[in-house]
Amino acid sequence: MELPARVDVVVVGGGVMGASTAFHLAEAGVGVALLEANELASGSTSKAAGGVRANFSDELNIALGARSLDLFSRFIERPGYEIDLHRPGYLFALTKAEDLKRFEASTELQMALGVESRMLSAREASKISPLLSEEGVLGCSFTPNDGHCTPEAVVLGYAGGARKFGAVVKTGVRVTGIEDSGGEIKAVSTSAGRIETNSVINCAGAWSPQIAQMVGLDLPVTPYRRELAITEPLGESFADLPKEFPMTIDYSTSLYWHREGKGLLMGFSDSSNPPGFELKRDPQFAEKLGQLAEKRAPRLLDLGIQSGWSGLYEVTPDHNAILGEYKSVSRFFYATGFSGHGFLQGPAIGEILRDLYLGKEPFIDITALSAERFTRPNALRPELNIV
Repeated sequence: MELPARVDVVVVGGGVMGASTAFHLAEAGVGVALLEANELASGSTSKAAGGVRANFSDELNIALGARSLDLFSRFIERPGYEIDLHRPGYLFALTKAEDLKRFEASTELQMALGVESRMLSAREASKISPLLSEEGVLGCSFTPNDGHCTPEAVVLGYAGGARKFGAVVKTGVRVTGIEDSGGEIKAVSTSAGRIETNSVINCAGAWSPQIAQMVGLDLPVTPYRRELAITEPLGESFADLPKEFPMTIDYSTSLYWHREGKGLLMGFSDSSNPPGFELKRDPQFAEKLGQLAEKRAPRLLDLGIQSGWSGLYEVTPDHNAILGEYKSVSRFFYATGFSGHGFLQGPAIGEILRDLYLGKEPFIDITALSAERFTRPNALRPELNIV
């Protein structure tokens, strides 16, 4: 299929944000072209651990997570695709007094916003997450309705749904420029030709600053490499494990694990990685992972690593998303910088971008997530419940 000569909106980036946005817009009758420089879900989305949750410290992230969980739960009906959703919960193990206090406050906020959430003792937590060692754990935060699903399936489901409603979805097409005149967008230049449009939505993830610079907008998004591993299938020595147990995170070290097929998915955020787009895997990753597991989940050491991969986190100074519409160039929207929790918020963000384009009020006020916050004193709002 050739590029259309003109569309209402060009969405840049074929990850979960772009695909969700294209679906919601096309469903609303908007003419959409979704452009991806490589393959759908080939960026950060396909490298995500797949966690979906409402366990956050910021009320906006709690709302975005809760809304997305609702949409994930009905994904098989709309847009109509199997995403292998499991909801055994999210469990943060806390080993520092200040972290315990912080998560107790988060739990109260989550409950006030209608999210089922509670604090557990180390003993209670180890009963539902048997690989967790209780040693040194002061308490745990548990949200029982959270879980995980398959990131690539979510993207393919949204992209397929968008096509059914008439959207053009093109891979292997790189955006090379945005034409504007008098503060209004006129067209998008690409490696495959030119598309006339008055609106662009930037969902390019770690590459979003380059797209934003085409209209003179500075987005403080920095890429960092993150790596994870898939273990060999669980053998007889793990027969005691329940079929489902929570996505479990050792908050102080960021070590995490959850069921994945016949084995486990596990990883951690290596703070020693320098910023940049380098995806070469760390030859010391398994050793570092083992050192963390030895204290918090020693039975993980009995499992060999079968496969793994590295991907990019798109990180902002306050670990919160940058979401909104640029005021200097009309009809340029952006959704980026999710700092590791973008996949799980994708469904809700697609709804919000649809509403912003249509001039409707989104289900929550996202003014505080605007890029303008980085130019104002005391406007940052750090998200704390991250790894």
